[in-house]
Amino acid sequence: MLSIVLLSIALGISGCSPQDSTKTAAASKREVSLPTIAAQAKGFSAGALMSSNTVYVFFDTQCSHCGHLWQASEPLQRKVKFVWIPIGMINASSKAQGAALLTAASPAALMTEHETSLLAGQGGIAASSSVNPEIEQSIKNNTQLFNSFGADAVPFIVAKNMKSGQTVSQAGAMTTVALAEFLGVDAP
Repeated sequence: MLSIVLLSIALGISGCSPQDSTKTAAASKREVSLPTIAAQAKGFSAGALMSSNTVYVFFDTQCSHCGHLWQASEPLQRKVKFVWIPIGMINASSKAQGAALLTAASPAALMTEHETSLLAGQGGIAASSSVNPEIEQSIKNNTQLFNSFGADAVPFIVAKNMKSGQTVSQAGAMTTVALAEFLGVDAP
């Protein structure tokens, strides 16, 4: 069973897209911008909080590919600061679970618990469907920002490659080694 899971991961981890196939990219796609994300998105940090390299990850709590990226990012969290930005795209649980993560005392620990549950087929953490209106608006704003970039699948990663200095973006999960290469850092 483990070999089947590893094979499916190796053959092409991709991303989750909205279940509504009529969704189209934003009509006026804006350039992916690190300063715009830093100023407008609301997320939680994990990893090297003092790192000069911040990696932004738009994710949906119901996306298993996002769970795989969370796990792949863990060995890199000693080197890089990740900001995980929840959006509401897949189903009603997305917003509630995203809100629970944004308001958690220890969001990184809760994210690990959530992703472990999600990847085990248990649906993730239990979260109240009653969401604080400010947090709900933050998730809506995150989703609008994600859509404004013309992105259509999560996880959607935006960072500055440490070796090239270029802003890079990609939809879909990666292995730890591929993520390290994408970010321009040494693999653990």
